[in-house]
Amino acid sequence: MKVLITGGAGYIGTELISALIAKPEIESVIVYDNLSRPNYNVFLGLRLQNHSKVSFVKGELLDSRGLRKVLKGVDVVYHLAAKVTTPLANTDAHVYEQVNHWGTAELVYAVEESATVKRFIYTSSTGVYGPSTGQPVDETAATAPQSLYAISKLRGEEHVRRLASRMDTYIMRCGNVYGYSKSMRFDSVINKFVFEANFDGRVTVQGDGKQSRTFIHIDKVAHALANLASTTFASGTYNLVDRTLRVFDIVDMLKELVPPLEFIFINQHLRLHELNIRTNAEVNAALGIGEERLLKAELEEFLAKFSF
Repeated sequence: MKVLITGGAGYIGTELISALIAKPEIESVIVYDNLSRPNYNVFLGLRLQNHSKVSFVKGELLDSRGLRKVLKGVDVVYHLAAKVTTPLANTDAHVYEQVNHWGTAELVYAVEESATVKRFIYTSSTGVYGPSTGQPVDETAATAPQSLYAISKLRGEEHVRRLASRMDTYIMRCGNVYGYSKSMRFDSVINKFVFEANFDGRVTVQGDGKQSRTFIHIDKVAHALANLASTTFASGTYNLVDRTLRVFDIVDMLKELVPPLEFIFINQHLRLHELNIRTNAEVNAALGIGEERLLKAELEEFLAKFSF
């Protein structure tokens, strides 16, 4: 099986590569990325015995000719490439529209012309639901994206759905991803807090800290996505989430692990938006995510990864 990963040099992509090349049915993995982050860590530390499975192509999503060329002979496409930010952020409108919306459209056009692609997997965001106002929402909830990022991801979904009548098509709305990776992002809340706790001994909390978010560990995302390469699970749009936490819960747990830890509030008078998504137990079981680990154990393991 030949696999293409757009945005493969990113946070999720780096871990997905390792998960895929460990599977015997995966013959080759093509990483297609423009390295705009920039992030070169994907080139470091692949298991030597599987390194020959991986190749890298530097390219843009808006390069129609480049996409058609790299898709030759590909069986499965993972579309991870995107201009990424935290779920409710609102900057760089033009970039989100270009990359996340029209870049996805270009890729879908190219896949529609492909004679070999049989499966398409798109990583979207739970941000497409907009702020939560009551009980946790599931896949049946109406979408109401509030940020430019979330709007662009939802528009990308609309293009991807055109493929559903031609091939297995999966739209996976991921929660806030956290956890160690050599290509990790530090703008997501748990990653940011763990870094600050370790190096500064002080965590900065936006708002009153009572807001909650829905999270999933990077290892579970990579494992679930890798299993989608060959699963018999039905095509569709699914939430890929694991747990919902208040910001205060995270800070309290870090204070247990780092007793001298201090925290300060920015705009403490503000109650920030909630983003609560119901865990889809059927999806998690089908994709082999497994049982929820204790947050304390995950944070302890995370802290141990830092060099100082």
